Amino acid sequence: MAFNIDMIRRTYNDLPSKITKIKHILNKPLTLTEKILYSHLFDEHVKSFQRGIDYADFNPDRVAMQDATAQMALLQFMVAGRSKVAVPSTVHCDHLIQARSGAVEDLKSAVDINSEVYDFLSSVSNKYGIGFWKPGAGIIHQVILENYAFPGGMMIGTDSHTVNAGGLGMIAIGVGGADAVDVMTGMPWELKFPKVMGVKLKGRLQGWASSKDVILKLAGILTVKGGTGFIVEYFGDGAESLSCTGKGTICNMGAEIGATTSLFAFDDKMAKYLSATGREDVAEAANNVAEYLRADAEVYANPSNYYDQVIEIDLSTLEPHINGPFTPDRAFPLSEFAKAVKENDFPEKLDVGLIGSCTNSSYEDLDRSASLARQAVSKNMKVKSDFTVTPGSELVRYTVDRDGQLDAFSKMGGMVLANACGPCIGQWARHGADKLEKNSIITSFNRNFAKRNDGNPNTYAFVASPEIVTAFAIAGKLTFNPMTDMLVNENGESVRLDPPKGEELPSGGFEVLDSGYIEPPADGRHIEINVSPKSGRLQLLTPFEKWDSKDLTDLRLLIKAKGKCTTDHISMAGPWLKFRGHLDNISNNMLIGATNSFNDSINQVKNQLTGDYDVVPSVARAYKSVGIGTLIVGDDNYGEGSSREHAAMEPRHLGIRAVLVKSFARIHETNLKKQGILAITFENKSDYDKIREDDKIDILGLKNFIPGESLTIRLHHSDGSAETFPVLHTFSKKQIGWFRAGSALNLIADK
Repeated sequence: MAFNIDMIRRTYNDLPSKITKIKHILNKPLTLTEKILYSHLFDEHVKSFQRGIDYADFNPDRVAMQDATAQMALLQFMVAGRSKVAVPSTVHCDHLIQARSGAVEDLKSAVDINSEVYDFLSSVSNKYGIGFWKPGAGIIHQVILENYAFPGGMMIGTDSHTVNAGGLGMIAIGVGGADAVDVMTGMPWELKFPKVMGVKLKGRLQGWASSKDVILKLAGILTVKGGTGFIVEYFGDGAESLSCTGKGTICNMGAEIGATTSLFAFDDKMAKYLSATGREDVAEAANNVAEYLRADAEVYANPSNYYDQVIEIDLSTLEPHINGPFTPDRAFPLSEFAKAVKENDFPEKLDVGLIGSCTNSSYEDLDRSASLARQAVSKNMKVKSDFTVTPGSELVRYTVDRDGQLDAFSKMGGMVLANACGPCIGQWARHGADKLEKNSIITSFNRNFAKRNDGNPNTYAFVASPEIVTAFAIAGKLTFNPMTDMLVNENGESVRLDPPKGEELPSGGFEVLDSGYIEPPADGRHIEINVSPKSGRLQLLTPFEKWDSKDLTDLRLLIKAKGKCTTDHISMAGPWLKFRGHLDNISNNMLIGATNSFNDSINQVKNQLTGDYDVVPSVARAYKSVGIGTLIVGDDNYGEGSSREHAAMEPRHLGIRAVLVKSFARIHETNLKKQGILAITFENKSDYDKIREDDKIDILGLKNFIPGESLTIRLHHSDGSAETFPVLHTFSKKQIGWFRAGSALNLIADK
């Protein structure tokens, strides 16, 4: 029986009457996105929301948290005053396991090093009724797909790739921990009603092409911000031809185009996956209401009438793609990649190929890749690059071990890593990375920002399907095209790799001895949570101060960030993950990856109190110590990337009062608002150039702070001159309440 089956059945039992009511009020055919969103309104008061304009309150079905973000989310929940979570919630220990020697040793080491954090997370989970998935159980998004995701449901998760669950027809949205606290305390969760993008898939994948190539191509079309404010809805005969886990891969990387989330309509592939993972009861219940788990027929017949934007991709002609380096939207078809390597001076020699991660670690992914590994052995080819495999869950790992795929990788020379995030998020103790040598790696992960995988800014990281990664690792070079090129084996013979083959689901069924799940007790009120005041990894939270009802005046510029400034730049992962539960300690990484526009240096900003240049956190602490507020200025799509709210909590902790940018990534903008920071944008982007390094800055109009009304920036230059310009905001009435209270959590605690 599936987890929370009673809740799922209630959802399906209520769905027909809800959709009938919604269609009657809106008086139009509905997209799948609209059916799910409107049926999850918090107060069930249905009205027509303007896409991309109106805010709405929702009631998600569940919450999921990974161990790095769960620490801060649960520290916030602990001060919210509830004895138990209001909706089904889970914690997954997948981020804190470092890839070094191999699965067994790495897991053993992680359990030892992180025992304090794991004990905290498990005890808090037991106290508040939260399901706990222990280290080694798997990556959060794969575990969610295998156990909790269901068609037509809605969930939030404290990780940007929560969107993976769209592969099972669920609206799943990445958020910060404060958003999770809203839902876990039973409060409404607010979201600007998204626009809807329709992506029509026609035809069927051929040869070397895979589901991963759909989203790699789409990222090339839309760029990293082209999906911002949209939910992407896939449809067409091509969509129905894709495996359920292949759909999950596509939805997973929707985060890389900035989309709120992505999803597919319920179909036979989903029903088969549900049954294969022990959820026949969910498949049966979904089949009974299948017409409500897809867009209306009129939508599919005339998509341009109902979607805000429509894109069509022909799977039959889709080539494998390789995206990168340094950004997931720089897309090259395989047939053009060798030329691009030469023209752009990418390092041709491939050092490492890495497959797996939350994006591509399904049975199908590993089976297709293993078919290439077997060819390498049988055709007597020596694999030229290092090669690693990261299974997505213990369920998958045990099954592919039983079915021989892991043995095939081992014979090829591959190393199997723990069921965890590992190199994908910088948890990779890569030998020699500290030498900072120029090199290339290729992964089946989702992101490839500079330094993300191994800390080396000169590592050129490319993203592709597991099959292409495996083929490139066998060849040892980026200029190899497995569709056309031959390789020379150890006998001096020219051989060709045949296209990969693999099963969507194991013919012998999935099997596992220990899934890694720990059920919380029915009543955990007796459980004590102890956090040592001397701990370097955990720190109880102190509420942020309330707004003093005055305009923000005499602020100093902390940094004017230039170019791409992701949450990795604002709050790095890798070795900093160990401080995710200690706000003061982790604040020492704030913006240390950002480029200062005034000197083109990283992590070197001017302290106006002394005239000296220093690292960003130290300068912020200097201003805070004397009661001076500060301002961060940024470029376009500021805060792109992970959902980590530390990138908002650290600035708040170090005295930043406002963040002014050309444009925000969605999750980061919300995270800033949640922590009581004024998130504002230039009305005219050229005003970015007016801000000088030694300005004193006022933000005016806050006494009459209301939705839709602009504020004013007044700059006091050191030469005695001054100038003003308008700035915009997207605060709703509720969000203005967060700002006034000092944070959203303060408001919850007050209530």
